[in-house]
Amino acid sequence: MVESYFISSGLMKSYKALNLGKLRYLAIVVGSEEAYQTSKVIELLQWLEAIGVKHVCLYDMEGVLKRSKEAILEKMSNTTVFQEADENDKLLDQKHMMLEFVSFSDGKEAVAKAANLLFAKYLTSNNSSEDQEGEIFTEPHMTEALRAVGSGGPEPDLLLVYGPARCHQGFPAWRIRYTEIVHMGSLKSMRYGSLIKAIYKFTMVRQNYGK
Repeated sequence: MVESYFISSGLMKSYKALNLGKLRYLAIVVGSEEAYQTSKVIELLQWLEAIGVKHVCLYDMEGVLKRSKEAILEKMSNTTVFQEADENDKLLDQKHMMLEFVSFSDGKEAVAKAANLLFAKYLTSNNSSEDQEGEIFTEPHMTEALRAVGSGGPEPDLLLVYGPARCHQGFPAWRIRYTEIVHMGSLKSMRYGSLIKAIYKFTMVRQNYGK
């Protein structure tokens, strides 16, 4: 708490200059019960906007945040909703905060659609080929299928979890293969200094990606 206060008050100079170039996409996972605290979610988004974060994905398992989308957007006047079709262009937009709303059902539906697409392609290739050997589906196949059904989405660089559970709570697994995950504690007791510290620590870490 003391450290958070010093960071918030600007007394710790090292936290003033954040290298947000490393944080292209931020995901916020909120516990299902705490997702009903719309005012706290809005306050958190306003903090992120003040810090300079431009692309945020809001997630909760039950879809509470999706149902609160209009109320959230009403308070965030300089915010637009992220659309998958314009993924690359949207990530380059620095004028507005882009918000994406995701729930657990989105992930289940996406996997089902992607699986059906791969199965249809398998049947088509089998019918048009004399080679009847079973086809092996790899991770790139699934990634391509998810993008084809509009559920690929950017992979967050950092995922902050607010709530009692220390996990991503069903956030689409194919989108967090290289994501740094940090548990932030209760949304009700969130602190601006703790948010700054989490982002600062992420920007100072060198990530190593496997081949």
